[in-house]
Amino acid sequence: MNTGATPGRERLIEQFRADGLHVMFGNPGTVEQGFLDAVDAAEDFRYVLALQETVAAGIADGYARATGGAALLQLHSGVGLGNGIGMLYQSLRGHTPLVVVAGDAGVRYDAMDAQMASDLVAMAKPVTKYATRVTDSRSVLRTIRRAVKIALTPPRGPVFVALPMDVLDELNSEPVLPATVPLTDVAPSPASVGRAAELLASAERPVVLVGDGVALSGAQRELVAVAELLGADVYEVDSSEVNIAASHPLRRGQTGHMFGPHSKDLVGAADGVLIVGTYVFPEVFPELESPFRAGAKVVHIDLNAYEIAKNHPVDLGLAADPRQALRALAGVLERRLSPQRRAAAAARLDVRTRERIRAARAVTDEGTAMSAFLRTLAERTGGDLVVFDEALTTSPLVTKYLPPERPGDYHLTRGGSLGVGFPGAVGAKLARPDRLVVGFAGDGGSMYTYQALWTAVRHGIDAKFVVCNNRKYRLLDDNIAQYWRERDIPEHGFPGSFDLSHPEIDFAGLARSLGAGGMRVEKPDEAVAAVSRMLAHPGPFLVDIQI
Repeated sequence: MNTGATPGRERLIEQFRADGLHVMFGNPGTVEQGFLDAVDAAEDFRYVLALQETVAAGIADGYARATGGAALLQLHSGVGLGNGIGMLYQSLRGHTPLVVVAGDAGVRYDAMDAQMASDLVAMAKPVTKYATRVTDSRSVLRTIRRAVKIALTPPRGPVFVALPMDVLDELNSEPVLPATVPLTDVAPSPASVGRAAELLASAERPVVLVGDGVALSGAQRELVAVAELLGADVYEVDSSEVNIAASHPLRRGQTGHMFGPHSKDLVGAADGVLIVGTYVFPEVFPELESPFRAGAKVVHIDLNAYEIAKNHPVDLGLAADPRQALRALAGVLERRLSPQRRAAAAARLDVRTRERIRAARAVTDEGTAMSAFLRTLAERTGGDLVVFDEALTTSPLVTKYLPPERPGDYHLTRGGSLGVGFPGAVGAKLARPDRLVVGFAGDGGSMYTYQALWTAVRHGIDAKFVVCNNRKYRLLDDNIAQYWRERDIPEHGFPGSFDLSHPEIDFAGLARSLGAGGMRVEKPDEAVAAVSRMLAHPGPFLVDIQI
């Protein structure tokens, strides 16, 4: 423990190290220059430079998701924070524990309302769990420890600390101690677990709805045990990690995030519903009435008590760790399920297993350049890679050939805005340098954060990138078609603002201009060579696949 006084800017780095934060992602600015000068001189502390704050935030998000811990992000005053806010919203919705810091000119200048002056805390509050500004040199490290604790305590999420330059310039003698993160692996009471089992055990059409709270608690095995005991279909809701293996016959896919009627169709017949580690439902256009049928028994388990029964009433809500709760629930169901209920559950599982076998036999190759690329990539790697998926309308094809099977091998975009895929892949590769990491993005989404390739080249981060190039914002085409159907509007040409075909973007050439390798694929027979070149290239490489 260091107790001698040193400038706050240097002391701050010691605190970050104590909390296991040895890498900082960011883009520099004048009001942070003293701190960044100290960063440059610090040993065992790395600064990863991005060319724009949105990119820095996306890389930090991917790094945190791949490590399972916190990530440190530096933004520049109000203008840099403003640039990063869209990506921070992604992190808030996805519960990524980012520790975000930004400088300002100094407390002494507050009354001047000078150039770049802004209320950083007010800007950050809507997209963070916690936002504050340090104004006293005796509470710099104390505040950082509090922020780290809040970021890592479920429900996890980004936090923000504004650090005025003059506060960091003052001598600081605070003790450097690691933050204390409370343990939240709490189990529900035996009585409440018994009540949950009682509500679910008699269901003839059970459904389980899961989200990333399952992955965070490492409850995949316990989830499968409960689902198989109930013979329940499992749908993923607001899910971006591997909560259940894609190959499990009870996994039925995602409920979706756009239209409530789609989710209602999937769950409306269920007479017993178990919700774990998520809220319901996250659609942009949700059902205002409960999607569950009258009389359905609903049990909701989550560490985030706010999300339990947030939108629709439930019969039992348990604020508990998903792993502990599911383990206890499986134990009670093992003891209480009658032979008849066990047989019915086994029959439902058998039906889904046979359906899965038939579907696998019926799979055909689309004969496109994209399917040829994905099939070849799967064959060459044996599926042993990490996928960062922002392919959007091409995502079903990506997961068909590269199914999400193991925790940590697949990350899906979340939060609703574009630009996550490429910086997310850079962050994931930095976190897991021993793994092949491939980021998929649409042509529109990739252009939000294409500068991420420059960061990958600069820092020797050997991520690979794929542009799913359909020359449009295809998701908007699909969504407005639904809008027309709902309002009985005759189909007509899509809005010109959805079209990206002119001028044509040379994605491979743009990648090369940023120092990465790149090639364009137009035909299926070019896809095999593209995979070979991508895997053999010693550094970041991009493949632009025409759809």
